[in-house]
Amino acid sequence: MALLPQLLCLLALLAVVQPSLRAEDLSAEDYGYPLANPFEASIATTPLDLRADVPGDDDIDQADYSLRLRPEREFTLPDNFWAVKRLTYRLARQPGPAPLIFIISGTGANYSAGKTESLKRLFYGAGYHVVQLSSPTSFDFIAAASRFATPGYSPDDAEDLYRVMQAVRAQQHELPVTEFHLTGYSLGALNAAFVSKLDETRQSFGFKRVLLLNPPVNLYTSIRNLDRLVQTRVEAIDDSTTFYELVFEKLSRYYQQQGYINLDEAVLFDLQQSPQRLTDEQMAMLIGSVFRLSAADIAFTSDLINRRGLIVPPGYPIDEGTSLEPFFRRALLCDFDCYITEQLIPMWRARYDGGSLTQLIDQVSLYALEDYLRQSTKIAVMHNVDDIILGTGDLGFLRRTFGERLILYPRGGHCGNLNYRVNTQDMLEFFRG
Repeated sequence: MALLPQLLCLLALLAVVQPSLRAEDLSAEDYGYPLANPFEASIATTPLDLRADVPGDDDIDQADYSLRLRPEREFTLPDNFWAVKRLTYRLARQPGPAPLIFIISGTGANYSAGKTESLKRLFYGAGYHVVQLSSPTSFDFIAAASRFATPGYSPDDAEDLYRVMQAVRAQQHELPVTEFHLTGYSLGALNAAFVSKLDETRQSFGFKRVLLLNPPVNLYTSIRNLDRLVQTRVEAIDDSTTFYELVFEKLSRYYQQQGYINLDEAVLFDLQQSPQRLTDEQMAMLIGSVFRLSAADIAFTSDLINRRGLIVPPGYPIDEGTSLEPFFRRALLCDFDCYITEQLIPMWRARYDGGSLTQLIDQVSLYALEDYLRQSTKIAVMHNVDDIILGTGDLGFLRRTFGERLILYPRGGHCGNLNYRVNTQDMLEFFRG
């Protein structure tokens, strides 16, 4: 099936942002990552035989812990939010003194998401204590840790994350830590950059190394790229069901059973049980649909906690027996643009005397940290030339800002090669440097 206009537009954009690789950059042949399609790489990640050897769960001394950070919400949140009235994190501990690395999950992902778990195994196997943190955009973090319960303003998200990290350190005060490191992937990488800048003045950790994995450069550009994917039109499965409806039905069922969306797990859930290979249009729709569900989750949770009345009517009684499905369906109509317009911008203007959307974009993106990132030699970036979240000029910004501290891979899509053995070796070499 020929690519349709929306997908052609995105693929054209990917071509625009791919300058000629520098001599020191790997060629696709030398790199060896086998998936040339960025959509397929983003979904399927790395074939098992090309991944690094890491310890299994039975070989890791780990446990989950909870923090009581927003006690007032224990009384204001509905009873069916009982599981997220305290913030849970995961700690994997070494038997003796060791460096500790914090991992910040990507958009909408909680601390136990697949990519976060994969990074945990890598760093634990290399001798690190590891703390896994939920994204500030995950419903558990919004409910249990976010002061304003309106994620997306990067300085606020960094403040909230920093408070969580300080609380983790206080709770684990007997853990013998020799030094602190920080990493994050996707939106978690952007969060990590802002947390690192905050730590320069707070000095609770003095991070020795900070690694940004596939960060958005212009956050709004990345959001628009992903929102565009869900607008891709595909052929109907039958006379009454479109692929769009099929994806949402399956992902919604996964969400209802799991309480969150993890792209890796959701694909394995049952979308790939069909013997038919997904087309580019269908893969684009799948990635966009997961992103749309994350946006719906954020919009619903933020609206409910702040009682804005945009999705949940003011004063509507919600208890443990109340079905949230009607509100979730309503939230699905609100993409990230909608959330930014209806909730984030009004909050930002009210609290910080904010102005235009352009000003907000500048304050929440890597642009806001350009001077700091250029001068701070402890921070590096690993990214992919074909990452679907990048826009025109983003790679140029990364090259100018990070110079030799930027590692560009020719393939991998969005975070699809995080567990590829070349990437994992580069990660470990950076933190050991």
